[in-house]
Amino acid sequence: MEKIRILIIDDETPARELIKHYLKEVESIEVIAECSDGFSGLKSISALKPDLVFLDIQMPRLTGIELVEVLTEKPEIIFTTAYDQFAIRAFELNAVDYLMKPFEKRRFLGAVKKAIDKIRAGAGNKMSASELLSKKPESTSPVNRIVVRKANSINIIPVDNIRYVEAEDDYVMIFHSDGKALKQQTMQYYEDNLPKSDFVRIHRSYIVKVEEIKQIEPYGKDNHVAILHSGDKLPVSRSGYKHLKEELNF
Repeated sequence: MEKIRILIIDDETPARELIKHYLKEVESIEVIAECSDGFSGLKSISALKPDLVFLDIQMPRLTGIELVEVLTEKPEIIFTTAYDQFAIRAFELNAVDYLMKPFEKRRFLGAVKKAIDKIRAGAGNKMSASELLSKKPESTSPVNRIVVRKANSINIIPVDNIRYVEAEDDYVMIFHSDGKALKQQTMQYYEDNLPKSDFVRIHRSYIVKVEEIKQIEPYGKDNHVAILHSGDKLPVSRSGYKHLKEELNF
């Protein structure tokens, strides 16, 4: 029987060493690599295609959650973190498990057994990474950057650079100061998580940064259009016009 191939991604060396130490008691697995940051972890997942990943969440450069967002193929994942605000029930329904540091050996081995049983049974998580992330509850604070995949590279877009967001079927197109980027996420996510003091949803298909708006003009009966400093013209719905009036106090 083939062994379960495991990848460990954690920026703390003691945490990686503890996981490897605990895994010595499990004969049916092999640790194929370990990574100390999200970027190298993402590359290793793409290149090595592990069956199971132990994934820390709070890491420099690329967090565990951002890594999951840009995965094209998702292995089974056991999250490991010292931050209980990420312990989300909806996440646990899709990830194999969620371990709070410092975790006991018994708790750890139970999670590993659960993962092995799931993989051996062929009952792996069939949800795409975007579906997994769509079930994540709303953040307690606005996001400050967006991570996107473009070809084989990963780009980080600061929220300050976003001009507007446009719906594209199951995706959104993010227009920013350096161009545009497609991301598989919902408009609702951006409406809920972009800073509400800076962004407003003006239409079911558009969210715009308020300071990007140069003027608002009538467009047909009961409709308006927002003209941006860039020259772009975006439709404004009735509810969007109401939101703009509240935001701009006119």
